[in-house]
Amino acid sequence: MLDLNRDVSSTTDREIVLTRLLDAPRALVFEAWTKPEHLDRWWGPRGFRTATDAMDVRPGGSWRYVMRHDEHGSFDNLITYREVVPDERLVYSHGTNEESPEEFHVTVTFADEGGKTRLGMRMVWPTPEALEAVRKYGVGDGGNQTLDRLAEFLAERA
Repeated sequence: MLDLNRDVSSTTDREIVLTRLLDAPRALVFEAWTKPEHLDRWWGPRGFRTATDAMDVRPGGSWRYVMRHDEHGSFDNLITYREVVPDERLVYSHGTNEESPEEFHVTVTFADEGGKTRLGMRMVWPTPEALEAVRKYGVGDGGNQTLDRLAEFLAERA
């Protein structure tokens, strides 16, 4: 389990940070991150499909979903929300179940830039070794593909 009380002043050796300027207002981008009917359309790298089992976007609430890929199989996921500030920030832990040893911490920020949204996504693993273990699955590239799919989804809604 991720220790949220751990000193995180220096996390560069165990984090991935993604940013994207999206051509959509931040309320719409935040909604795309917090409504299962939207997330199921864009969440995950190319080739993956997401199916939400349950979602409760509030501190202490969770999002349970399965990601499926025709060649790679199915993957259970559990996101547990720690902080929810509408249109501004989501903070959550991401694992596969309540006792996930591979759980990592994510902060997503939504900043208004003149009607567009500057999205920031900071993912922090408990150790550098834990990050290296998931890099072999292309976590950085997969994150960028996921944000590409989000941008495409938002363009469709415009």
